[in-house]
Amino acid sequence: MRVRLLTLTAMIATLCALGALVKLPVGIGSAALDAVPALVSVAILPPLFSGIAATIGHLVSALSSGMPLGPFHVLIAAEMFVILWIFAKLHRGGKHVGKWIFFVLANGVIAPLPFYFLIAPAFFFTAVPSLFLAACLNAGISLLLIPLVERVYKKVALK
Repeated sequence: MRVRLLTLTAMIATLCALGALVKLPVGIGSAALDAVPALVSVAILPPLFSGIAATIGHLVSALSSGMPLGPFHVLIAAEMFVILWIFAKLHRGGKHVGKWIFFVLANGVIAPLPFYFLIAPAFFFTAVPSLFLAACLNAGISLLLIPLVERVYKKVALK
């Protein structure tokens, strides 16, 4: 593998870890900004590596909040990998509106769906509003940053 790709992935994963430490109170929990760097990374990384960065970001976010769902965080990290991988594929395919709709619905509604059955329906219905708001917040910040990162990366890559 190319050193540049691995270095960029490590840098994005580090930014995800830092974003995981930024917690904003929403509803019953808090929204971390761990997904922002991973979402922005689709502008410069292949989908597989964006997914890896998102996975690391979620695991650090979970660790920094005391792992409230215990081993279920492994499932959530896997979901984040898949969500970011699909998001990156949509980005590369030019689906610029669809990728945002997909991310917000997948991260805010579909990803917590297994917990309807694994924990309780009440947990699902209580968690979804906070998760949906967190997904909107991460998507909104990323929406503003992706064009900037793409422009800067193109200028740097040309030199």
